[in-house]
This record gives sequence, structure tokens and C-alpha cells, in this order.
Amino acid sequence: MKTIRSLQNILVTGGAGFIGGNFIRLMLEKTPDFTGRIINMDALTYAGNTAFLDDIAQKHGGSRGGRRYYFEQADIRDKSAVERIFAQYAIDTVVHFAAETHVDRSITDPGGFITTNVIGTFTLLEAARAAWLDSSGGARAGAIFHHISTDEVYGSLGEDGYFAETTPYDPRSPYSASKAGADHLVMAYHHTYKLPVTLSNCSNNYGPRQFPEKLIPLMILNMLDGKSLPVYGDGKNIRDWVFVEDHNRAVWLILKQGQTGEKYNIGGENEWENIKLLRELIKIVSKKTGRDICEIEKTINFVKDRQGHDRRYAIDCSKIKNTLGWKQSVCFEEGLEKTVDWYTAYRDKQLAAF
Repeated sequence: MKTIRSLQNILVTGGAGFIGGNFIRLMLEKTPDFTGRIINMDALTYAGNTAFLDDIAQKHGGSRGGRRYYFEQADIRDKSAVERIFAQYAIDTVVHFAAETHVDRSITDPGGFITTNVIGTFTLLEAARAAWLDSSGGARAGAIFHHISTDEVYGSLGEDGYFAETTPYDPRSPYSASKAGADHLVMAYHHTYKLPVTLSNCSNNYGPRQFPEKLIPLMILNMLDGKSLPVYGDGKNIRDWVFVEDHNRAVWLILKQGQTGEKYNIGGENEWENIKLLRELIKIVSKKTGRDICEIEKTINFVKDRQGHDRRYAIDCSKIKNTLGWKQSVCFEEGLEKTVDWYTAYRDKQLAAF
């Protein structure tokens, strides 16, 4: 028998970021079976931007039709702030997106990744434990702590094979090591304290509103501005890409129906070499702007490879498909076109905001 949770007060950490902000938009605009409230908690570091949720705040943050959206500027490492938010909003659900995520930054300055991704997750887990578990260890009915992780915790694949939920962890960067540590903490709290948790490891997300240090938005904006297109190494590192809304629909299914203590891999089943992906983006930008493909391709610049650059990631997401009925709905070409359209339309606002 499937679990069906009735979720009322969802704390979204990192909701001013790329995936978290798109999740909030999905919940409040496209998910009629969710009628509860969203509490967006974000520290507003360099990649956080509340401007991308202004329309959500105006529509759902006032008294009109009942207030459903709240914003709290707070750091997940701040114990008192986290505890206050749990109590003030009677939180029954946590969707934990907040993290330092950029591998390059983790190589040059790993400290913030350890404190945010590990200590921040610990702080949230402790607050949930205090709020949801009674003196006998029983958990509040329907409560769930969902932790968002990455396929990078699994390490690097060769030419064949896929990451499954049972794949041993083998992180290769300070970023992936910090996420692996957080994953282990989450599962330990389930096994030790019976805290109701679920966990998902996703492949590379793409789509609107992503901070332009990541590959796809960086390349789109550089093309639009006539700048160089830097490619690490030989450009043949392979990533699996999933459209952000497809990822968030999977998260929603896990929240409603996922079994506590279980992990779910979420992927696009859509592997691309970086250089081939770039050339696909060039075709789309050329079509939409009228610029010559060959002229754009001349700006490709192969640069020194990143330290510890994993060669290939690929996700086996058969578990979530078979148990929860999830599937991808946005094909890659369509998703890339939507992404290019968004950055083209909002380019001036995007650059000013960041």
C-alpha cells in the first residue's frame, strides 16, 4: 500500500536558488493537489535571488485568497533561526535544497561547503528531531524530511554502467564529499532516531533561473554577449541532464508517496559530452538570434582541465519510475529552447541581479 502524505507547511531551504525557486513555483502554480503553505528559507548568498519569485510573493504572499507563501532570510547553520521557523510555522515537511554547489568554488575555498552542506544539514535534522519526535521516539504522523543530493557523490563512471541507489559512494571533490557527508547524516538520523526521511540523488539540472556560473547558462549568456566559450580539457566529459521541472515533479512524488528511509535516483537518461552539448546550444542560439554558427564556434576556447574532473556521470532512475510512476516529460531540445528563450528574454534583469 502506497504512502499518501497530506503536506501542509513545507519548509523549502534554498528556495531563492535555482532548483528550490523552481520547486516553489511548481508547488504554488502548477500543483493543484497541494493546498498548503510554503516557507522559503534562504540566506541570500551570491546565487540566491528573491527577484525571480516576486510574482509568487505578490500573488501568494498577501491576504488575498489566504496567504500561502512566506520568505525568511536565514542561514541553515543558525540554530536559533531554524528552531524559530519550525515552531512559528508548525513545519511538517522539509525539502532541503540549500547547499553550496559549484565544484570549482569548492576546490578553491572548501570551508564554506563543509559548514553549509554538513553542519547546516545537521542543524536542520536536529530541529526536525526536536519538533517531530516524542519522548518515546514516535514521529509526528505525515512528517517528512527530504534531502536533495547529487549524482556526484558516486564518483566517476567509465564508458559503461550507471549509478544506482546501491552504488557505493566515492566523492572526488570537496563539494561532492560535503554532500556525501550530509547524505550519510540524513540516513543515520533515520536509522538511529527513526526520523522520517527520504533522499534523492539527481543528475545535472538545467532550465530557467540558474546562476550563470553553471555550464548551460554561462554558455548562453557568453554567446549572447559575444564572449569566449571556455571548455575544460578535451570537452568530452559526459553528464546526464534533466530539466529542472521534471526533477521537481519527482521530488513532489517522493514527498507524497516515497517510503521513509529510501533513496531515489532522479536522472534525465540523457547523456551528452560537454562539447556536443555546447554545439547544440550554438545551433539554438544561432537560430534564435540570426548569428552565424561558424562565427559562434570560433569563440570556443579549450582551457586547462579542472582538478579532479570526473569523466562521466549517468543515472539509473528505474526505481522511481517503477515504484512512484515518475517519468521525464520535457525532451532535451525542447528544454534547451525554453532555457535559451528565458535567458534571452531576461538577460538584462539576470545580469543586473547577479
